[in-house]
Amino acid sequence: MIKSFIKIAYRNLLRSKGFSAINISGLAIGMASAMLILLWVQDEFSYDNFYPNKERLVVAWNRDRWDNEIKCWNSTPKILGPTVKKDFPEVEKETRVNWGDNLLMTVGEKRLTIHGTCVDPDFLTMFGFPAIYGNVNTALNDPSSIVLTEKLALKLFGNNNVVGKVIKVDNKSNYVVSAVMKDLPGNSRFGDYEFLLPWAFMKANGNDDSTWGNNSTINYILLRQNTNLEAVNKKISDITIKHEGPTGTTHVFLYPLGKMRLYGEFKNGIPSGGRIETVRVFAIIAILILLIACINFMNLSTARSEKRAKEVGIRKVAGALKQSLIGQFLAESVMIALIAGVLALGLVAISLPAFNTLTYKKISVDYGNIYFWLSFTGFIIFTGVLAGSYPAFFLSSFKPVSVLKGAFKKAHALVTPRKVLVVIQFTVAIVLIIGTVIIEQQIKYAQERENGYNRDNLVYVFMQGDIEKNYEVIKNDLLSQGIATAISKTSSPITQSWSNTWGYEWKGKPANDKTIINDFCSDGNLVKTTGMTIVQGRDIDLKKYPGDSTSAILNEACVKAMGFKNPLGQVIKNGADYQIVGVVKDFIIESPYDPIRPIVIRGPKGWFNVIHIKLNGNTTTARNLAAMEKVFKHYNPEYPFEYHFTDKEYEQKFDDEKLTGTLAALFGGLTILIACLGLFGLAAYMAENRIKEIGVRKVLGASVAHITGLLSKDFLKLIIISFVIASPFAWYLMNKWLKGYDYHTPVNWWVFALAGVAAIAIALLTISFQAIKAAVANPVKSLRTE
Repeated sequence: MIKSFIKIAYRNLLRSKGFSAINISGLAIGMASAMLILLWVQDEFSYDNFYPNKERLVVAWNRDRWDNEIKCWNSTPKILGPTVKKDFPEVEKETRVNWGDNLLMTVGEKRLTIHGTCVDPDFLTMFGFPAIYGNVNTALNDPSSIVLTEKLALKLFGNNNVVGKVIKVDNKSNYVVSAVMKDLPGNSRFGDYEFLLPWAFMKANGNDDSTWGNNSTINYILLRQNTNLEAVNKKISDITIKHEGPTGTTHVFLYPLGKMRLYGEFKNGIPSGGRIETVRVFAIIAILILLIACINFMNLSTARSEKRAKEVGIRKVAGALKQSLIGQFLAESVMIALIAGVLALGLVAISLPAFNTLTYKKISVDYGNIYFWLSFTGFIIFTGVLAGSYPAFFLSSFKPVSVLKGAFKKAHALVTPRKVLVVIQFTVAIVLIIGTVIIEQQIKYAQERENGYNRDNLVYVFMQGDIEKNYEVIKNDLLSQGIATAISKTSSPITQSWSNTWGYEWKGKPANDKTIINDFCSDGNLVKTTGMTIVQGRDIDLKKYPGDSTSAILNEACVKAMGFKNPLGQVIKNGADYQIVGVVKDFIIESPYDPIRPIVIRGPKGWFNVIHIKLNGNTTTARNLAAMEKVFKHYNPEYPFEYHFTDKEYEQKFDDEKLTGTLAALFGGLTILIACLGLFGLAAYMAENRIKEIGVRKVLGASVAHITGLLSKDFLKLIIISFVIASPFAWYLMNKWLKGYDYHTPVNWWVFALAGVAAIAIALLTISFQAIKAAVANPVKSLRTE
């Protein structure tokens, strides 16, 4: 029987090649799109969820109240990890992980700047990262040891068996390779680290401290078996308060590492979701794309019902049961799904590299994994049954007497399943069009927001090696050679906030005030270098004003937060006294979608990591960079010259939204393409069925435009109904999405109008080809049998 089903299905495919091609291509595109999205979704769910001890791995978080709201953040004191391991028997292991460093690695004449981190000895065993060479249990015990990834070992030595080899780190000290581990996977938060140094490196460079008020690292903890997390959180909650003294108010809690990626946002101290919202949206899009592809199959199969009606009638007269007919039609749809699935797998293989580039992922398909093929087989069967279920029940329900008498007629009811399915297709397409446009509007709205400084020709260089020692001569050379017009040394790039505190004191500050203030430092000329706007006072300038080493500049938000009516001359305290000499217009240092936080720019007594350089706009950028490289190479010869443009760094703040918009546009376009394929097939079949009617109308004098309109109007009615349904649904979804941003675009009415016009235009273009083709056909050919 199965052989018979396959033979009949094959013959039907060949008999209607055009419809078969539309069916298979629509299903293939839909299945490929769904597979790509589902691979992305699976990668998101697997993020940080593959560690052997994943159920026991937790991250230390802080919780405190300010601005009348409970806030949570996961940077905690460096001393926290070792303390909880010593004081709490529920803790088996702990490791601190700093934010990551780009350090110079020197082996012979080879010098590379590599990104890695400093950790405690338990890091490798806690997370279960295997070593190719070396012992993970002892690899980080020696303060002079270093662990490399396989990739870095190959870069530096040309092979991966390099245990015992020596590397000079940061052009200061030699470290011995104690282990080589497999490259860290991309779906791990540690995936971009290429080396691990012992925490002793932090101490040696003066970056370690035992201050409970300094929240500056991430503490990971491995709990013992069968430990109750809620009970541990009750015990650990007051640990910072106990050590910090009566001024402490910050509570500590432990949060499962496996939830950090998708459920890492908190609202008023309670987990409130996070990235999971985006994952859910794209999972729904995958389902909808597959559903639309299946709807095409259903519509085209039922549209051709007259051609299969006699076959069904004869089979029933010959004794075929309804269940047998249903099985036959489902077998046909599964066969089509199998062909489409093979094509879809080819499309996925071709498009996956580009998709990875687009999504910043390292997704791959494990063709050697039996579970992949079982999932793929299940996916094909599910798609085939979903696509073929309605046609199977519809076709098998024909009454043989009516069919064989020729009394079978298509339904001309106001509402038919086929019309409903077309409406569903275009409702989804219109929602995606509206969503894509609003996402693009939101990105543009934030990009056009006044950022408070001039990004043009502004670059920054990290202070590595001898740059700090030779800063003044480097600065003089860049200015005297006309390479730069202004230079300022700062604590962090102007596009990033590396430090914030509620420790500032000022006259009139309320006792319970815990306003978070971004802490920024400059040695002077920051306003001139960055193009900020002075609102009151002046820039910091140590040459003109020797006392400016303890001066400060506030932004407008900080003046408002501190309640100053006349800020100039006021004194604020944070370890030392700083006199306010200027106020600048608010500038964006964090997310362009968030309100601007208070910022204090401290004078030259602060700490410095970065040099900002305003390049000479009268000279080409290429010439400026070439000349700047010579200067830095002269005074810092051991380090490669690396620079960063602030305009490019600023644009990276929009990456997540751009990715969402690009994926929505891509898969929205594919949804429209699949829907149009079905519409094209339906229009072709409709024109074929009404060919005699069209011939009669032409003989009676009907114009091509009249016939085209006649054939198109029924479809256009369905598109208009789709638009009416889609508009309020899209409005609700996009308003909900925009509420996640404090700074967001309004939802404009013209977006909906544009989506409606676009949907109608696309549908018209799709239908009109077949309609015009039928309208211009010679009526003699269609009426010669009458």
